[in-house]
Amino acid sequence: MEQYEAVIGLETHIQLKTKTKIFCSCKADSWNDSQNQNVCPVCSGLPGVLPVLNQEAVVRGVLLAYAMNSAIQPISIFDRKNYFYPDLPKGYQITQFDKPLGLGGYLDFPSTGGLPCRVTIAKMHLEEDAGKTKNENGARQIDFNRCGVPLIEMVTGPDIHSSDDAANYLTRLRQLLRWVGVSDADMEKGQLRCDANVSIRKKGQTHLNTKTEIKNVNSIEAVRSAIETEIARQIEEVEKGNRIESWTLEWDDENKSLKKMRSKETEADYRYFREPDLLPLQITKDWLDQILADFPELPLQRRERFIQTFGLSEYDAEILTSERQLSEYFLAAAGLYKGDIKRVSNWLTNDVLRMIKESGSEPSLMKLSPAYLVEIIEMVDAGQINANTGKDLLIKVQANGKSPRKIVESEGLDMIADDGAIRQMAQSVLDESPKEVAAYKSGKVGLIGFFVGQLMKKMGGKADAQLAKKIFEEILQ
Repeated sequence: MEQYEAVIGLETHIQLKTKTKIFCSCKADSWNDSQNQNVCPVCSGLPGVLPVLNQEAVVRGVLLAYAMNSAIQPISIFDRKNYFYPDLPKGYQITQFDKPLGLGGYLDFPSTGGLPCRVTIAKMHLEEDAGKTKNENGARQIDFNRCGVPLIEMVTGPDIHSSDDAANYLTRLRQLLRWVGVSDADMEKGQLRCDANVSIRKKGQTHLNTKTEIKNVNSIEAVRSAIETEIARQIEEVEKGNRIESWTLEWDDENKSLKKMRSKETEADYRYFREPDLLPLQITKDWLDQILADFPELPLQRRERFIQTFGLSEYDAEILTSERQLSEYFLAAAGLYKGDIKRVSNWLTNDVLRMIKESGSEPSLMKLSPAYLVEIIEMVDAGQINANTGKDLLIKVQANGKSPRKIVESEGLDMIADDGAIRQMAQSVLDESPKEVAAYKSGKVGLIGFFVGQLMKKMGGKADAQLAKKIFEEILQ
């Protein structure tokens, strides 16, 4: 395998986040709906109906094109792509062919080896989805709910050379789609689908050999596994002296295997021609400026800013830019805090993020607002409460939405830093723990944590832990 290089291109179909379908007023998101519930004469292809373009689908497409550094075309045109499947009621799909919404583009991201990787975009176009077929109880059933759902199809150049980087590209793309609000990109719900085109060549060669296409891959890990399996199969075939055939392959995730579906179609098989029922799509400069007016800072740019401006580690910056809401929460807290911003990062990544995940909530819906988080950190910094009390406060504030300072005042949670009171309690702990004292004096100095823990229990967690540790060490010495 060391003699060969894989050449991989990915075709992604991205369901745009709109309320209705691209050419009719049927509901677009039908994941939890019964079969054939969201269907009308337009999306079911009945004779005499006319499509009407959904403006919001165009807006989402423009946002994605801009995020992917694609050249947004002032005029794009819709076409008919003709093929005959049971789940395509019209016998054709309305799409864009030679004059798409976006031309070119790229996505930069750190590769699995840590080096910068750039995947180019050959084509980006708007289109409608087809329906869905499935086998159930020995019968082949068709669900037209998905017919007409708005999609962006995006085709990469042959720039990816490993299954890991293919998975990494999809992970970064999914993050970008959610960040910009273009799509929820849930692969299990079919909102982000990926076909992989795979070929191999000897290392050092530059030409492209015959490729195969892998379809029906429903997760990023499945994409990785399917590509690895196909690379190994092609190498084995070439080593045996066989030719690679241009097949369309289906991935069986349960058995981790590929099987042939059909010979791969070419563009000529689809007999493209202009869609006669839709005018050219015009994106004027004024409309483009309006769409992009509130375009956000993108995740990789923000990640770099967190590292350079706030001095965060790459690990923390990666976590804090994994989702846009979490990133905005951190920025809001960082803008209020007057100390070292890394303190905010530590509290957020270690404690608050765990609370968010456990509750299933979203950062923007937390009762523990960025202002309340900063209030807790400032009280710990000032010695008004200790760190353990601060962590307990996170939970209490999230439960009732009250100000942390008011909770500390009403419950008497102020930290006890009185030397005499702590010393008296420390002596009591030692008197009750003769075996541990003996063990400590024989060299098990790690027991100092046990003594401090016992003291904290006795004092309701309000003692100054550092002062307590110092007092224990003095007494034991």
